[in-house]
Amino acid sequence: MIRNTKSSWGLVSILFHWTMAALFLGQFWLGWHMQGVRSLFDRYTLVQWHKSLGFLILGLAVLRLIWAVTSRRPELPEAMPAGERALARGSHVALYVALFLVPSTGWAVVSASPLPIASRFFGLFVVPSLPTGVSLHTQQLWSSLHGFLAYAAIFLVGVHALAAFRHHVRNRDGVLMRMIRPR
Repeated sequence: MIRNTKSSWGLVSILFHWTMAALFLGQFWLGWHMQGVRSLFDRYTLVQWHKSLGFLILGLAVLRLIWAVTSRRPELPEAMPAGERALARGSHVALYVALFLVPSTGWAVVSASPLPIASRFFGLFVVPSLPTGVSLHTQQLWSSLHGFLAYAAIFLVGVHALAAFRHHVRNRDGVLMRMIRPR
């Protein structure tokens, strides 16, 4: 089953979900880890990987959003209270916003940097800078926002995962299982 149905996620949505989840969690770990790297060469290499993965996440987020708006969404369980339904929808919107804002603010960080270091997408081509002001102050502002949004997003991911486990263990309503395999 490739496409979503009334009751289940399709293979494309499932692959998008888990690929983006793995990339986002790996990216968060990489961003956190590279802060402690002292070797300039190693740090440069990790930053280039971080930038490339960020651009990949941003590109996949565009494709995922197109898929999401052109595909049916499985219905939420009938027994789910209205407030919980609103929270579920709101948290999904917030996660989509994070998939765009976190990499975009990272792109703004490197675009504002006074250091003329090119952003190379996995060494294949140079990604142009955004039209931001180039200054250390501007870079630091974007960097602070990028870090804040990354931590906020990882918090949202944690809440999302806990809610999925709650549905699986406590509610036993199949919400988690339909994101693991299509029916």
